[in-house]
Amino acid sequence: MLNRHVPIEHEIFSRLSLYHDLLLKWQSRINLVGPDTIGEAWQRHFLDSLQLLKVMDDKTKRVLDMGTGAGFPGMVLAIAGATDVHLIESSAKKIAFLKEVARVTNTVVTIHHCRIEDRPIDNAQIIVSRACANLDQLLHFSSLYFSHGTICLFPKGKNYITEIDGAKEHWHFESTLIPSVTDTSGVILKLCDIRRRDHEPQRTNVT
Repeated sequence: MLNRHVPIEHEIFSRLSLYHDLLLKWQSRINLVGPDTIGEAWQRHFLDSLQLLKVMDDKTKRVLDMGTGAGFPGMVLAIAGATDVHLIESSAKKIAFLKEVARVTNTVVTIHHCRIEDRPIDNAQIIVSRACANLDQLLHFSSLYFSHGTICLFPKGKNYITEIDGAKEHWHFESTLIPSVTDTSGVILKLCDIRRRDHEPQRTNVT
């Protein structure tokens, strides 16, 4: 199923299988992903993460996954060959899971146990996030990490148009909509040239 959409080497699939096994084992103890998605984890989480590879132009760029949770998509991208991936997660239990996945799968990845607002790194070149917040809030978080040429890759569901319209009240950005291979009503939002809109200052009436 994975190779039909995103070709990967056998060695990478083997490591993703170890990750999948750990996800099933740990899910019985802590809530890593939605319980109704665990039976379809290969499609709902692994493939949904892997499809971002088709949009990334360079696996050596610094990737930041905000609110990574169980490691989707950042851990998957690191296993698949992205060389400078940073995961931010505030839950100690999920951090323990992420460290175990990195150990078992022999994956080089940097894991930050903190809140997104704590800004543990600078100059992210690619920012990703799944199901962390709406687009307006994601861009607020992302603005802490922008560098020249930063792009954002955000998988979004059927309400993406509403989210884009809401975000445009506060942000300027160029957007490309890439159809999702896991959700026929969803897209990957590729955003670049992102800037906060300048609003006119409030006028003071002088009498």
